[in-house]
Amino acid sequence: QVQLVESGGGLVQAGGSLRLACAASGRTFSSYAMGWFRQAPGKERDFVAAISSSSASTLYADSVKGRFTISRDNAKNTVYLQMTSLKPEDTAVYYCASAPTIWMGVRQKEKRVYAAWGQGTQVTVSS
Repeated sequence: QVQLVESGGGLVQAGGSLRLACAASGRTFSSYAMGWFRQAPGKERDFVAAISSSSASTLYADSVKGRFTISRDNAKNTVYLQMTSLKPEDTAVYYCASAPTIWMGVRQKEKRVYAAWGQGTQVTVSS
């Protein structure tokens, strides 16, 4: 079973940047699509970004398009989320997740396609 550990969260001022990382265990990482989700207090966990197993395809939520970039390094079993031009409304716990599939297109936005989740990392953006 894949285990995921996020890192890189913290406190940043509006307009600033952060890079989140998610390290995965196991030898199947390069076969899995990966996603990032976030959950603000009192709200549902929402899709942020996803990337196919080979990095050929990516998908973003409209709210982060143009500001966030998802990438992965299969040699390091790690997926990243580069966040720029951060806004207070980006404040949330960010979770990475793995889906046992190469790529499912727009369905990568659905939580149910992901089989494993990390414990989350807090991102707080101050105004």
